[in-house]
Amino acid sequence: MHGEYKVPGGKLVVVDFEVSDGKIADFRLSGDFFLEPDEALDCINRAVDGMNPNSTIDDFASAIGAALPSEVHLLGFTPESVGVAVRRAMTGAAHWRDYDWQILHEPPVSPVMNAALDEVLTTAVGEGLRGPALRIWEWDRPAVFIGSFQSVKNEVDEEQLAARDAQLVRRISGGGAMYMEPEACITYALYVPGELVRGMSFADSYAFLDEWVLEALKALGIDAVYKPLNDISSPHGKIGGAAQKRLGSGAVLHHVTMAYDMDAEAMTQVLRIGREKLSDKGTASAQKRVDPLRSQTGLTREEIIEKMIAVFQQRHGGTVGEVTEGEYDAAERLVTEKFLTEEWIRRVP
Repeated sequence: MHGEYKVPGGKLVVVDFEVSDGKIADFRLSGDFFLEPDEALDCINRAVDGMNPNSTIDDFASAIGAALPSEVHLLGFTPESVGVAVRRAMTGAAHWRDYDWQILHEPPVSPVMNAALDEVLTTAVGEGLRGPALRIWEWDRPAVFIGSFQSVKNEVDEEQLAARDAQLVRRISGGGAMYMEPEACITYALYVPGELVRGMSFADSYAFLDEWVLEALKALGIDAVYKPLNDISSPHGKIGGAAQKRLGSGAVLHHVTMAYDMDAEAMTQVLRIGREKLSDKGTASAQKRVDPLRSQTGLTREEIIEKMIAVFQQRHGGTVGEVTEGEYDAAERLVTEKFLTEEWIRRVP
């Protein structure tokens, strides 16, 4: 069996092994990581040999950790990453290049239409009706997007929302509320077959699915890092955050919003951001809570998006595609039947 796992921000971990009588046999670890001393590689191989192939990632990590010498240096990988590679081998996980990706970047639609398109396109991937895709959002009016489980009254000042003619949208993913003005943010969504993240924990999948955008940001001169669980940050502060929704079909919606030139004052007026949340993010004021991409690159929003798409295509392939008429029709029905209903918007009052 063969499994691979690219450690986010690290190196490639490759495992090859057989399964005999319900045990791992002839285990071989390889990759472009660094490991000292050399004999530690044999220690890892011996530790995994004989284990149950259906062991958990933590089980593999514990066995490897116990077998390593006291003076050992693992650079670019961890014992846990070896366990992830084994689990991906056992579960038949796929790789980015196994798919023909589409890049979708179309004219602006309403904020609520973007939320509906995310559900429609993820569903289509899960049902095999379309291949996986990267979609860059464009929207035509301000909006507050709240997480699936957030309370409207606790998160949103509806008087300020109305004063700014902003739309209130409850998305299908969890996470926190965001105030988003057209051209002020960069939002993208990945519609992913479950096989791509098979064998990973939810936490690992966040960083894995966003590694390409960290590479793009670094190419633009931003020292971007992933801050678990779901934040993209730089030494100057938070840049953006990710959220996910996994459908019954196994397909994964992974979407990210990054601030380009955000009006922080407007954000704090529309959103009820408490001191506790700001303190948790390590910031002294809401005005400094999200660091805009514009201030760190000096580039236009369009130039940043172009670089993001170019890096995605270099790493994973992808051709320009389009949302079909049928997908737009399905999203419009979902807007009417779900996303604009009071039952959905105020599912948590």
